[in-house]
Amino acid sequence: MLVYHTYLTVIVPALIAFIITTIATRFLMDYFLGAGVVGDDNNKPKKIILPSSGGIAVSFGLIIGMMAYTFGGTFVYHPTISVSELLAAALSIILIAFVGFLDDINVSSRKVVTTDMKSVRKGLKQWQKPLLTVIGAIPLMAINAGISTVTLPLVGPVSFGLVYPIIILPLAVIFVSNSFNLLGGFDGLQSGMGLVASFGLLLYTTFFGSPIGALISALLFASLLAFIPFNIYKARIIPGDSFTYCVGGALVAIITTGNAEAFGLIIFIPWIIEFVLHARRKFKVTDLGILQKDGTMKPPYGKSIYSLTHVVMNMKKLKEYEVSAYLVTLEALFVLFAFGLKFAGLL
Repeated sequence: MLVYHTYLTVIVPALIAFIITTIATRFLMDYFLGAGVVGDDNNKPKKIILPSSGGIAVSFGLIIGMMAYTFGGTFVYHPTISVSELLAAALSIILIAFVGFLDDINVSSRKVVTTDMKSVRKGLKQWQKPLLTVIGAIPLMAINAGISTVTLPLVGPVSFGLVYPIIILPLAVIFVSNSFNLLGGFDGLQSGMGLVASFGLLLYTTFFGSPIGALISALLFASLLAFIPFNIYKARIIPGDSFTYCVGGALVAIITTGNAEAFGLIIFIPWIIEFVLHARRKFKVTDLGILQKDGTMKPPYGKSIYSLTHVVMNMKKLKEYEVSAYLVTLEALFVLFAFGLKFAGLL
């Protein structure tokens, strides 16, 4: 359980992260639109172009929140968190978010076919993304982040030794950052699911994990809370791959430094399922639906399922924001399930 002053030193950086993300999002909306860093909003009756790469604003808020804690630990109070570990996590998140930004800025002057749909954004090639994101694992590997003994659900404690920092950690960075990027395309979906996941990790790391995990969780939650009003239906900015890679990288940093590997595995199940579904079609998949006259979304492949969004759209006629709401609720259920396993002594 965190001591009182640690609660205070988490709340203040989180508040700073919230404010910075809000200011940065407002600024980048105009800046990216003028700079041509844009994307299509394909789920509306009239196709419109929106500023993209909103994840840069979230990255700003998250990293400046970390620096605020570091500043306080240097000049105001004695830090209870290893500054070197915090800076390694910050560097890891920046490097992974940068990969997403490279994907976002590769915009064509005309629409091109990407992942079974036409868009102005060409992005990186599929093989380039995992190759580049592994760079983000290096700072965490260098400090040997996390604990090599992991308690697996229904299995118990398993010691991985050096296999954990050298093999498991980089694979986790690649998988989580790229899998989080797969599920999206609807207003508020990625930001909403990320918000729920970060809140679950905040609660877990506060009571069962480590102070650094609680701090990064609080900063991520605050940044996403500031960003989501700009991204819920009708969105004014597209999160972009800089968002998904940033959040994915932050989740890995929280799970490893916060000693929450087993809990993180459970709450990440929706994205694991999404990875498997996309793999069935060699990742050439669109999560988007086909907009109908009544405002509902028709699944793009009929009864064939290649995404969780397809599952939801096949359930009944749903509008865009309803698809997002169903999947955000699904993530909340997995968070509750993970806590249920923890209290039952199975986690």
